[in-house]
Amino acid sequence: MTIHTFVQVAVPVPLRQLFTYSIPQELQSQTLVSGQLVEVPFGNRHLVAMVIETNPAIDSTIDLGKIKPITRVFTHQHQLPQSIIKLLHTAANYYSHPIGEVIQYALPVLMRQEEPEPLEQITYWRTTSETLEAGLEQINVKRSPKQGELFALLFSHTQLTWPEIRTLGFSKTQLEALVSKALIEPYQKPIIPLNWDNECINTADKHHLTAEQAITVSSITTTLDQYACHLVHGITGSGKTEVYLQVMEQVLAKSKQVLVLVPEIGLTPQMLARFEQRFNVPIFLHHSGLNDKERFTTWCQAHQGQAAIVIGTRSALFTPLAQLGLIIVDEEHDTSFKQQDSFRYNGRDLAIVRANQGAIPIVLGSATPSFESLANANSGKYFYHQLTQRPGKSVKAKLSLVDINNQQLSSGLAASTIRDIEQVLARKEQVLVFLNRRGFAPAINCKECHWVADCTRCNRPYTLHKNQGLLICHHCNSQKRIPHQCPSCGSIRLTPVGQGTEQVEQWLEQHFNDKSIVRIDRDSTRRKGELAKRLEQINQGEHHILIGTQMLAKGHHFPNVTLVVMLDIDGALFSFDYRAAEHMAQQLEQVAGRAGRASKPGKVLIQTQYPQHPLLMQLVSEGYSEFAKQGLEERQWAKLPPFGHQALIRAEANKPHLPEQFLRDISQLSFGSDIAGPMPAAMEKKAGKFRFHLLFQAANRKVVHQDLHTLIAFAKQHPLANKVRWSIDVDPIDLSW
Repeated sequence: MTIHTFVQVAVPVPLRQLFTYSIPQELQSQTLVSGQLVEVPFGNRHLVAMVIETNPAIDSTIDLGKIKPITRVFTHQHQLPQSIIKLLHTAANYYSHPIGEVIQYALPVLMRQEEPEPLEQITYWRTTSETLEAGLEQINVKRSPKQGELFALLFSHTQLTWPEIRTLGFSKTQLEALVSKALIEPYQKPIIPLNWDNECINTADKHHLTAEQAITVSSITTTLDQYACHLVHGITGSGKTEVYLQVMEQVLAKSKQVLVLVPEIGLTPQMLARFEQRFNVPIFLHHSGLNDKERFTTWCQAHQGQAAIVIGTRSALFTPLAQLGLIIVDEEHDTSFKQQDSFRYNGRDLAIVRANQGAIPIVLGSATPSFESLANANSGKYFYHQLTQRPGKSVKAKLSLVDINNQQLSSGLAASTIRDIEQVLARKEQVLVFLNRRGFAPAINCKECHWVADCTRCNRPYTLHKNQGLLICHHCNSQKRIPHQCPSCGSIRLTPVGQGTEQVEQWLEQHFNDKSIVRIDRDSTRRKGELAKRLEQINQGEHHILIGTQMLAKGHHFPNVTLVVMLDIDGALFSFDYRAAEHMAQQLEQVAGRAGRASKPGKVLIQTQYPQHPLLMQLVSEGYSEFAKQGLEERQWAKLPPFGHQALIRAEANKPHLPEQFLRDISQLSFGSDIAGPMPAAMEKKAGKFRFHLLFQAANRKVVHQDLHTLIAFAKQHPLANKVRWSIDVDPIDLSW
């Protein structure tokens, strides 16, 4: 009689179930455990799957002979630990997403595709000169300042890898130049777990804490051996990073690891720089700016206990750390922590779940906490710490509203604003102009027949990118050349409508032709290292006027910026999205925090057509805390999150009646949640697809999830299920999609 041995595996396909496979005779000598990778036949393909359960119970009605055998067992040691598998199961259940895709998302690309090669020893760089002065003498610092900066960096930090050096804004050319001069050399060292000693910290960089900071650090460190969620609400420039560093020191001293999550890659260089200055321990990065091999190296080093600190964006949350002792989520309010496609998880929320499951503390930091975090702090679920003062002589910048109704505008800048800019530049201080719209203009039209250049796949205007000579759709990324005449009437009177960062930059260059102007947006920082390079130039005083989008809005320290000008913020005042005002207030406070961070007083000018709007007036006169307090009261009255729970069902298809009918049929079922819709999405057509959604809301989270189970079972059997692409977004933060 044949002895059958079976396993249940998670296959990376969009099906919400596990699959059972048999273990063939030739593979039964290998021990299979949960978390191990195997190759399985699936349809006409062979896929890498993960073992979830060994020897599962098999339904007696199933013909065992029809169960397919696994074809290969991966023997490498890089397996997901049970703690991460537990987290992924929790995430898959909560966000109603197929477990196979969730696990696939958490695995490094190299592990998803094939059995990776053995991990090589990591190459570090160090200087060969005995003194800093001797090395700098061999470098022409005036002609090659970046070489000098890189040499000085490597002289003080002997454990830097190439990914870290690149992230800090240096190029391969600069590294090779120092190698050719025999000033630096590569070296390797064996992989060993973190072992803390006094040389691991640079005490010279350690700052004296204010009373508020000291109380916060003390409170956090008393909970290092248990789960606790700490919300650090500190105004911009109040020293939240110093609080992180001093808590991290005590965690590292116990030879435990720290995971730091940041919302965007743009914040990684400065965070890395601060940590490198303070700690002489292995620091590894995890974000999309690294290649597959570099991310796999971080994954392995963290798993083996070599990485003392891992800094990354939201996907770094799933990095296995052998001795994790602390999680920090910086700028916890940022919407970038929410994945907006495929597996729609919230990195901040899952980080809290991971800390709870691992019985470790987590620190959420922000100058403008999300309403959800504030509600949890007010209810006592989180420890709440406030930092209301800036260290030293720095004071918070003053906010002022600029009424633009009766002023002449030049590329969006009011005449009074331009005079303020002139005065600041005359004092040899820097100005930051914030406009969250890249490109030259958001549209072009014909002055004769009023034709507008629309993207036919999205029914939205093309954005004019004058420097590239292109019209680009920011929704589907389609591109076309700028027409020389109107395709409708033949007129050559085609003009831009509205302003983008390119247009503001062009006007300022013409008006202030003796000043250096730098633009920072996604277009100007596409090349690797370009963002870090431009930020360094700003801090060195090479530029007088800074123009940027939200990439400049948070986290950056520009000590010589004393004036911030904010353009075109009125749209959020009249949005259908109930979160729009919250996001606008957070953005205003974050951008305003770039001004006056040193001893020089700062000023913030907010240009608006509605200076009497109550939201703006309250934010300017009373600050974010009072604004949030009133906003939470309104949410509670309306039973909106965080006092209610939501799920958004999205559906799209090539024809508009298909997603609408699909969602209408679902809405006829009996649900415990309140339902709104189906209704067209705010942007009904995108990339040729017509989009509708259905909103579920209930006071009890369990009711929403029970309704989602009913919905999923019904949708699987619906005749339109194969003609409509549908997805579930639990706790949506963007209803406009």
